[in-house]
This record gives sequence, C-alpha cells and structure tokens, in this order.
Amino acid sequence: MSLKQDGAAAQAPAPAGDSPAARADWLRAELERHNYQYYVLDAPSVPDAEYDALFRELQDIEAAHPDLLTPESPTQRVGGQPLSAFDTVRHAMPMLSLNNGFEDDDVLSFDRRCAQGLGRAAPAAEGTADLFSAAEAVEYACELKFDGLAMSLRYEGGRLVQAATRGDGETGEDVTANVRTIKAIPLRLRGDAAALPAVLEVRGEVFMYRRDFDKLNARQAEAEEKTFVNPRNAAAGSLRQLDPRITAKRPLSFFAYGLGELQGAARPGTHSAMLDWFAGLGMPVCAEREVVRGAQGLLDFYRAVGERRAALPYDIDGVVYKVNALAEQERLGFVSRAPRFALAHKFPAQEMTTVVEDIEVQVGRTGAITPVARLAPVFVGGVTVTNATLHNEDEVRRKDVHIGDTVIVRRAGDVIPEVVAVVLERRPADARAFVMPTACPVCGSHIEKLEGEVIARCTGGLICAAQRKQALLHFAQRRAMDIEGLGDKVVEQLVDQGIVHTPADLYKLGVAKLAALERMADKSATNLVAAIEASRATTLNRFVFALGIRHVGEATAKDLARHFGKLDGLMAADEAALLEVNDVGPVVAQSIANFLAEPHNVEVIEQLRAAGVHWQESEPAARAAPAPLAGKTFVLTGTLPTLAREDAKERLEAAGAKVAGSVSKKTDYVVAGAEAGSKLDKAEALGVPVIDEAAMLALLAEAQTGDQS
Repeated sequence: MSLKQDGAAAQAPAPAGDSPAARADWLRAELERHNYQYYVLDAPSVPDAEYDALFRELQDIEAAHPDLLTPESPTQRVGGQPLSAFDTVRHAMPMLSLNNGFEDDDVLSFDRRCAQGLGRAAPAAEGTADLFSAAEAVEYACELKFDGLAMSLRYEGGRLVQAATRGDGETGEDVTANVRTIKAIPLRLRGDAAALPAVLEVRGEVFMYRRDFDKLNARQAEAEEKTFVNPRNAAAGSLRQLDPRITAKRPLSFFAYGLGELQGAARPGTHSAMLDWFAGLGMPVCAEREVVRGAQGLLDFYRAVGERRAALPYDIDGVVYKVNALAEQERLGFVSRAPRFALAHKFPAQEMTTVVEDIEVQVGRTGAITPVARLAPVFVGGVTVTNATLHNEDEVRRKDVHIGDTVIVRRAGDVIPEVVAVVLERRPADARAFVMPTACPVCGSHIEKLEGEVIARCTGGLICAAQRKQALLHFAQRRAMDIEGLGDKVVEQLVDQGIVHTPADLYKLGVAKLAALERMADKSATNLVAAIEASRATTLNRFVFALGIRHVGEATAKDLARHFGKLDGLMAADEAALLEVNDVGPVVAQSIANFLAEPHNVEVIEQLRAAGVHWQESEPAARAAPAPLAGKTFVLTGTLPTLAREDAKERLEAAGAKVAGSVSKKTDYVVAGAEAGSKLDKAEALGVPVIDEAAMLALLAEAQTGDQS
C-alpha cells in the first residue's frame, strides 16, 4: 500500500550544492512536506527515524548559522495547518511539542540543564548518571510516549464542551462530535458539581489498542475495504472522519497526560499529583508511570519500559520525562517550540526505509511458502536487517510491493522484520512485480494454494529437504508409526549428515550407523533399530496418518481407511470419490488429491511398501448415498444473525456443499448477512441467487429430510 495521498507534494530533489543556505531551504521544504503528510493527511511518507534525522540536521545548521533561522522554520513551530473541513479552535494555551533525546548523553545533559536551571549544586562528576547528591537531584515524573494523536479536551462546569487536535500548536481542528463517541472519554467529570473547575483543559492522546487495531483491520479486510498500516494511522484516520457515526464504530481510546487552561480550582503541586487528580475525575490515565530522582532514575525507567515494550497492549515510541514540581516547571520555562522541563526519550527506530533488491520464497518445515524481501542493509530496531517477511502472496499484492521499491521496514523486539508499506513516490521506472513460483525451489514439487487459504504450500512433504525433519518426526510419532527413540536430536543428526532423506530410508538403518551418532550408545541404537523393525507391521489408518497429508488427522485417516479398505483404492480416488468419505469436505479432498498426484510422494509410498511396511487390508465400505448438497457451491458474506461464519460453513460442508471464498458464475448461492460487502454486489451483477440465513437453514433442513427419505 502506498503512503502517497492526493494533495501531497512530490519530493523535491536535494540541492546539488552543499551550501548551508541551500541545504537548510531543502530541509525546510522536506520537513513541511512530511508534516503535511503526517499531521494533515494522516499518511506519513517516512518513518519517524528519518524525519528525526532531517529535523536534527536542520537544527544543527541553524545553530551554526543563526542568520539562516527564520520564523517559518519547522524547528520554530509544531505540526501543520488544520483541515479545512473542520472548524478551527484557538488553544487558550499553546500545545507545544517536546525536544527529543536518543542517547544516554542526551538524558544526562537534560538532567544537568534542569538542575542548574533550578539553582542546584554543580555536578560532582561529568559523564555519569550520578550528577547530583540525593538531596540535590531533581524529581521527575516519568511516563510513556504514546503513538497516537494529541488531543485537548475542554470541560466547563464538569461537562465536555469542546475537543480539538493540536494542529499547528496555536490552532487545531474542532473534532468535538467525533470525540464524544469515544467511550473512554467522560462526557461529564466525576465529583460534586460545585467542586469541579469552572474550566479544565485536559491534554492527552487518542490511540488504539493493538487488539482493537487487529479486529478493526480484520473487519475492514472482510468488507474488502482499506486496511490501516498501524494503530496510529487508524486512530488519526478514525478521529478525522467527517461523519461521527463512522468514528463511533472505531475502537478509539484515550490517556490524559497534561493540563491546559484551568479556572476555578487550585492546581495540584506536582505533575504526578495532577494525573492522580485526573484519575479521580474519571479521566483515563496510564498506570505505567513513576516518580524518580536524577538521571539514573530516568535511565532506569527507560530501560525497564524498553524490556517490556513488546508486551504492552499499545504502541509507544519512547518515554517522557517531566520535572515533577509544577512550580519548578514554571521556573525553567520554555524555548521557542518546547518546554525546558521535559524531554521525550525515544527508543531506537523500529521503522526505517530501504530498497527491495529482490523477492524470493522460503519453504517452512510444514511446507508453507513465504515470500521474503531481500533488502539493501538497513539498521533498524538495534540490528542490521537484510531480509523481511512478506507473509504470503495476497499480502504482497495488497501492499503492492515491487522489486526495486523503496519500502518502510519495521522490527519490534524479537519479531521477524516485515515490510510495512511502499513509498510509492520513490518507485523506479524499472520496478518489477513479484511472480509466485509454481514449483518448490527446494524439491521441485508442485506448489498448491487451497480454496479459502492464504498460504501456498509445497506438496512434496515426503521428499522436500525443507520439510524433512518435520516429516520424519510426524511419521515416527506414537499415533502414527510409533517408532520409539526417534526424537528431535536423532532426526536432526540423521538429516544434517545426509543419512536419511525420506521415511523409507529409516528402514535401511543399522545398529552400526546409529551408534556412530552423537550421544547414541550401542544399546540405544539396538533399541531404535528394533522399534523401526516393529513399525513395519501397522494399520492402514496409522500409515495414512503418518504420511503427513495436510488436513488429514487421525480421525480422517480412520475414515479413509474404513471407506477404501485398501491403499490402492485411496490412491486411485479422485476428488469426487474422496468427497463420498464421511467428514471429508472439498478442502480436505483437494489436499489429499494433490498430495497423491505428486510423483515424488507416490514413489516414497512404494519404497515404504518395498521396505516391508504392511497392514491388513479389507473390502471397501458400503457406499453411502450422495450428500444432499453435493456439487453445490455457496459463498458466505456479512454477519449472520445467529450463526458464526465457521458454524454455517461446517453445516454446509457436512451436507456435501462446497463453501468458496469468492463469487463466480459457478456459485450456486450467496448467503448474505448484515453489512455484506462487495461479494453481494458481484452476486447481484452475475445473477447468482442471494439468500439469507433463514433460507440457508431451510435448504439444509429440506436436504436432510430428502436424504433421510
């Protein structure tokens, strides 16, 4: 998905000359462009780290050349202009931004400036966190830096009368109608009305919990509508809807963290006490906060939060330090665009831009085919990243990732790096679209993608080197061939040393070969050989389960063995014959047929038979009457009134119907519920019959009655 939006100015080329004036002009233009994308369009064109680097470069130039500083410079103001679609609000007190710190030294310098500005004793030792004695150390309130949208809430007589975005810091957008739909924000403050402030402006952040973000994107995808890149964009986009009814459907939350105008009430003495006061008024306040002393306390808080950052239920990009005493905040005052008494200490960048040099596919141990972007090396999240997952073919198409694209890459904690979005405005003319291979790059087997699934898989489960260890462990497990002693460590050595390639090779192993393995004595080797020998005599259902056919568990393997009686009958069956088996639906039938159509798999099965693996066979079970809805294809869309979609699918498949994920001319019925999306439109365009849940249940009842008669 591109980050470029209508109305966004294109990137200007960097100046050819290196004069400070030319560079400063270019940086201002770039920062203003990014500000517009971020604050006005809610569509950031670069990661925070890239923006921060440009901002700091401009600060350095202006500090070295004061004559280049202009009142219009992005370093002298905050954000961009409000959207013209909303009324503007002039803030009674400016909503300023914070200076950023990135290294420990930035925190030490901040603490030193605060202490000296408050007239504390001079530091005893430079370059350490223990700058001042306990008595002289400044007390700070430490909080999280949320990744959302800054908001000012104005209460008069305890009632919410106005909500405004930060805008340019002086004027913002009136989003009162939308904010009133956010359940986390009280419309009336708690407490005795006579004791409530005449005017109270609460500053805070509108954001979205990760769990709510995931649910929202799932709903958007189901309705075939735009999904959001991250929770911050989702929150900002939801809050800026012109229709409050849309905002009401979005799971927005809010945390208070600051004070604007206050009339008719005494101000608390400290920032931490102010947050406690807010909480008592019924205002949401984050519990992840702490009061500390000195630079060491700040750094300890930063590191503690960093360790549990990935486990937090919301996104943060750093922590915020504020001198705790409000009187001391006033003494320290402000610089042109930020308070001297506060600092945002940001975490290492989790998002950076780089170039996709190629897109290849990896084969997982279960055969899953995953496209992987090969990247120009980029330092992100504390490590150098050269690869990033693209998850699956549908995700590559949704994000519109081409080879040669500039992309935003995210890495959070130990999570595998992923491509977040494409910077479409930087796409080169020779960029190439990704083409999913049809054959496994490891073993050459066919790649399948079953109906209703998003993951493509290699069908060479018995011979594919990428799946070899997993296939052997599954084959040997107790409920399959029951080869006791063939565990992870042994399988790993057998595969890594090239001794075993397929399950059939197990029956060639001798005591001498096994005893030569690490930590495998003669007795253990003898016992394992005996277990392998004993496994030659098995049952058909155990053997079928041991093959590791996708979607074929123990119960299905028993049904297949009971139905066909003989392995040759199963191997000769087509999808129509497989659908006659009890509890075998279209997806399972297709998976079995694809597996047995792969020559490599058939070859391994014959090798196992030749190695003496045998079972008692029987005559096929008596054929049951055809399923009542066999041959019929249904598509489900929208929310059904009483049945979950999975329940409806199970009922239809139990009656022999096929449940497809998309509408085509071959679709027999579309079952539509509330908020049905484009599938309903397509069905109507193609003339496919559309029914509701009640009609579907009537069809099922009629089919069941006809089957019983």
